[in-house]
Amino acid sequence: MEKGGAGKRKRRKIAIGYDLGDDYAQISYCFLDGETVETLAVVTGTEQYNIPVVLCRKKGVNQWLFGREAVKFAGEGFKVEGLVGLARKGEMVDVGGESFDPVALLALFIKRSLSLLTLVAPPDWLEGLMFTTDNLDKRMVEVLAQVGANLHLKTDKIYFQSHVESYYYYMLHQPEELWVHEVLLCDYDNRRLKIYGFSINNRTIPKVALISIEEYKEMGREEALGRMAALGRAQKTEGIQGMPETFDAAEMELTEAEKGRLDEIFSRIMRKKCNGNAISSIYLIGNGYKDGWASESLRYLCRGRRVFQGNNLYSKGACQGIREKLGIEHIGEEYVFLGLDKLKSNIGMRLLRRGQESYFALMDAGTNWFETEKEFDVILEDGESVSVLLTPLDGKEPTEISMKLEGLKERPKWATRLNIKAKMLSEKELSVSVKDMGFGDFFPASGGEWNKVFEI
Repeated sequence: MEKGGAGKRKRRKIAIGYDLGDDYAQISYCFLDGETVETLAVVTGTEQYNIPVVLCRKKGVNQWLFGREAVKFAGEGFKVEGLVGLARKGEMVDVGGESFDPVALLALFIKRSLSLLTLVAPPDWLEGLMFTTDNLDKRMVEVLAQVGANLHLKTDKIYFQSHVESYYYYMLHQPEELWVHEVLLCDYDNRRLKIYGFSINNRTIPKVALISIEEYKEMGREEALGRMAALGRAQKTEGIQGMPETFDAAEMELTEAEKGRLDEIFSRIMRKKCNGNAISSIYLIGNGYKDGWASESLRYLCRGRRVFQGNNLYSKGACQGIREKLGIEHIGEEYVFLGLDKLKSNIGMRLLRRGQESYFALMDAGTNWFETEKEFDVILEDGESVSVLLTPLDGKEPTEISMKLEGLKERPKWATRLNIKAKMLSEKELSVSVKDMGFGDFFPASGGEWNKVFEI
């Protein structure tokens, strides 16, 4: 206890990993003076971690419910679901005859869900927050950046990473015997099965972590959807009310035939994946496994392999990722992860420093493309072009790309200072902007500017 404040808790720092999905969100957290990562249970004493990504505006009052409460009282108000998709789309959303910004609605949901942590730690203990989501493309980065600004948190250390990178950080913090060979993560949400293969190349310096991705849409529960849709049509024909206009296969109870079908398909996929390959461990995550249909598949998978089942891997991986960002953990420094959102090459320039040719690093391979930005000045020796060197980490030969500064004012050698801004627009697009700054009072700036986007 703090002196002079009976009942007050001694201030500690906390980091949060927030998994934001289309249907559900999860929150994992850890105190920076400890190593344990916990996942927030929405029902105390259970392992129910999923928070429905739903808002409900109650009729007649300006009151918003979120998560489980929003689902429970949806009949008493205006329910808003699909918040991530709405925010990505960016169009105003009508809720009870009033228009709302979809990004503001998503921020409201996230803010309300984060309030569940107040029993664990007060808001001013927050040191950093890592969002993780499935599709972290350019638009999603924009949405999350706006959401982060709208939250008005007590920290500016807000980061984003993909589910794939959260998987990477989660595995790095597991016992090494679990990832001596390849590790398979089987993410099944009733719509599709995604299999992520995690492996480490120990022959490179630094060691390179790779994750392959394969998607199997044949695991979709079409039969359950078909049965429910047929039932809805039949009831509509008979004048029976109450069937929903849309059907969620995840809410349908599987028949024995459907269980057998899923088990057979999954078993066939996994046998093909594992046959002839060294697999250390397998993780099964997602709501699609909850009906217990994978009996035959599990019997096969458990032969000589460690198999784990759960659904909070991404939020825990996000929490481990924020610990690395904050410098609490350092295991990630031994590896370079070349995921979908990562630069696959080192990007730099050859420059003269004190008469010696040297390499000037702009961006490092393994960095998130949306976190890469560099601004600097150089003195041009002669000519009218600048060059950038790309050095891939896959062993391929370095390549040089050039940008011609057409119309650059002619000056003597070493009499032109250039301001250069380099930024990634996506994982494959490098934007370079160059501005003529002149050279002091002797050679005024011409005002010339050049911009180019390189495909790398």
